[in-house]
Amino acid sequence: MTSSTPDASKPMPAAEQPDHLRFHRPHAHLSPTFGEGWFALKAEAFARFFGTPLFLGAQTLVVAIWIIINVTGVVKFDIYPFILLNLAFSLQAAYAAPLILLAQTRQAERDKAHADADAQHREALAMANEQRQTIAADCATQMLELLKQNTELTSLTKELTERIEVLTSQLHKKLLQEKQQE
Repeated sequence: MTSSTPDASKPMPAAEQPDHLRFHRPHAHLSPTFGEGWFALKAEAFARFFGTPLFLGAQTLVVAIWIIINVTGVVKFDIYPFILLNLAFSLQAAYAAPLILLAQTRQAERDKAHADADAQHREALAMANEQRQTIAADCATQMLELLKQNTELTSLTKELTERIEVLTSQLHKKLLQEKQQE
């Protein structure tokens, strides 16, 4: 015995499964911020590392140690106004700013692409919903037409039944009269 409803425990064939990411696939090339290569992955990891508590804590620790060992005289490779430390900060800022801006720009592109894909998905859902509503309205109209036809058939059946009853009654009377005349 076959059922008209699909069995939830059986997986759907691959051809029948809906592709939930069909609107996002055209934008898949935007996923990695800096590309797919080794340098790109390291650059993205570095850009993501900025601003983390670990980075801020480590930088603060390095700067504190740098200042302490130069002020106390343990080592004097960068005496007070700490020109080498300022140079290191400038170099860090020179590399960090473009990496962060690039990451933000690419993230904005990804966000826009995902928003576009989501809008396309919502539009597809709206169109499918309209189609379902149209089909439902057509079905309702067909049901009303069938109900009218059923009502007409019921009335016709009633009329025919009444007519048969009258004819049966007339025939019965006629047969009784003939029997009495014999």
